[in-house]
Amino acid sequence: MAAEAGATTVEEHIRGRLAVAVGGWRGSLEAAVPTAAFVAVWVWRHDLRLALAVAAVIAVVVAALRVARRESLQFVLSGVVGVGLAAFFALRSGRAQDAFLPGILWSAAVGVASLLSILARWPVIGFMIGAAEPTAGEDPFGWRRHPEVVRVCSRLTWVLVGLALVRAVVMVPLYAAGQVTGLGVAKLVLGWPAYAAALAVMGAVLLRGRTPYDPAAVTTPGRAGSAGSG
Repeated sequence: MAAEAGATTVEEHIRGRLAVAVGGWRGSLEAAVPTAAFVAVWVWRHDLRLALAVAAVIAVVVAALRVARRESLQFVLSGVVGVGLAAFFALRSGRAQDAFLPGILWSAAVGVASLLSILARWPVIGFMIGAAEPTAGEDPFGWRRHPEVVRVCSRLTWVLVGLALVRAVVMVPLYAAGQVTGLGVAKLVLGWPAYAAALAVMGAVLLRGRTPYDPAAVTTPGRAGSAGSG
């Protein structure tokens, strides 16, 4: 796994790769716009089909703008898929709160998977930086051979576990009570703003860390796994 240009610490290396992987504020904002539209229309008209239709149209328009500009659909597609799943669940049950059920389930799954990845010494953040490898032919699992990278990625993955826990604590009671407006507000606040806050926490960890990074110092995956999860 090649180091980022000028990177002398593990934290500098991961910070560069992570910035590529998350797509920046624009990708997160575009994914959140359809949800905001759904909530606004629901509060205004209390019409499930209309709210879903408006959210779907906005998601398609955002995707079309990306295509017209020949830009990547990698991040905006999450909004399109999210609207599709929300429509399926809500229209099937006829309950507006079920539009938020896929997101709740997905967040819980990400939290559990993140926790398990830490325990298994294959932290989720490692896969994110591996996917951001900029050079063709580089091993996306190369980070796994660097024990110091695995340790730092494990610390960062704990932030994802904490974010999933906060979302569950807030949204599950609202869902059980059928509080659609509350769910909408919670989804917006705990969506990209909370994600941005989580990234800020990760950034703080990376800025404070000074773990020396030596790209030539590698070990076998098995030994890297025993290096600890931080």
